[in-house]
Amino acid sequence: MSLVWTLIATFLYAEIVVVLLLVLPIASPYKWNRFFKSKFLAMLAQQAHIYFFLIMGILVLFLLEAIREMRKYSTHDGGSEVHLNVEMQHSMRLFRAQRNFYISGFSIFLVLVIRRLVTLISTQANLLAQSEASIKQAQSASAAARTLMEKKKTEKADEAVEDSTLKELNELRQRVQELSSALNSEKKDKEALKSQAESLNKEYDRMSEEFSKLQKRITISDSTVGKGGVKDD
Repeated sequence: MSLVWTLIATFLYAEIVVVLLLVLPIASPYKWNRFFKSKFLAMLAQQAHIYFFLIMGILVLFLLEAIREMRKYSTHDGGSEVHLNVEMQHSMRLFRAQRNFYISGFSIFLVLVIRRLVTLISTQANLLAQSEASIKQAQSASAAARTLMEKKKTEKADEAVEDSTLKELNELRQRVQELSSALNSEKKDKEALKSQAESLNKEYDRMSEEFSKLQKRITISDSTVGKGGVKDD
């Protein structure tokens, strides 16, 4: 194998390793995306399209060369036993041409695969970031809605408590008014009874005074009657 095809084969092996690293679950899409956006790769990305077309051009040229050699050595007709050595050389060259064809062909294929994998991984990382942002926004909106609902419930509960308190206050006021009316009625009855008692006391005093006067009169009359009886004897 010549130096050029050795380099192309090495490039193919490197591509296989890169594909395995990208396909196997070694790192998450976030880590790969950060790696793709690193400063070194960002500097290369500015001229990535140039490198891509340059590599693809070189590989396509070697692929065409391999196809040309395959066509060249595949059209050789075998001769007699005298030309066996020449036939073996042609077969060896055909084998090398076919080997170079597969090396260059798979190299071109893996270049396209790697480019597509990098694009898909970057897209997946962006989609995951957007998904997480959307989930956080949804959670924030849900928390805000829950807080608003709790606030409304609290306001309704406060309104219910205020209504209940007002109702109790109204009932207490009504009860106070009823008790005040009953107290005023009791006061009036008490004053009426007091006035009746005072009237009875006055009447009792008057009757007592009249009784005393009457008793004095009876006593005087009895004494007068006694004295008259003694004189008659």
